[in-house]
Amino acid sequence: MKVPEKYYDEIFEFAGQWDMPSACGLKTIHKDGKTYIITTELYQENPGTSITYAGGSLIKQICDRKNLDIRNIIYIECNPNTNSKLSFYDEEMFEVTYQVEEGTPTNLTYRQLSKEEIQIIVD
Repeated sequence: MKVPEKYYDEIFEFAGQWDMPSACGLKTIHKDGKTYIITTELYQENPGTSITYAGGSLIKQICDRKNLDIRNIIYIECNPNTNSKLSFYDEEMFEVTYQVEEGTPTNLTYRQLSKEEIQIIVD
C-alpha cells in the first residue's frame, strides 16, 4: 500500500503525539501570491502519528523548519487512494483552517475540496 510519489516532493519527518517519530509526504506550491502546503498521509510507511491526529503541531513544525509565516499559508491534507483492497475511501483532500494562539494553530476546521479546486491548486 505504497503512496505514489506524485503526491509529494519530500518525506517530512515530524514529532507526532507524545513526540513519536512520524512522517508524511510534503509538497509546497507557490502560486498566485499564495503558499500552499500539502501534507500527504503515508499510511504504512509512517511509523507514527497520522497527519490528521498531528493537527496544529504538524503545521507549526512545517512552518518553523521551512521558514514560512504560519498566518499566511493554505494548509491541505491529502489522503490518497492507494487502489488497495484495504483502501476505505477514495482520494480526499481537505483545506484546514485554524486560529493561531501563541504561535500554534488551534481550533482546526476541515473542508473537503472538490476535484475542481484541487486542479486549480496543483496545475
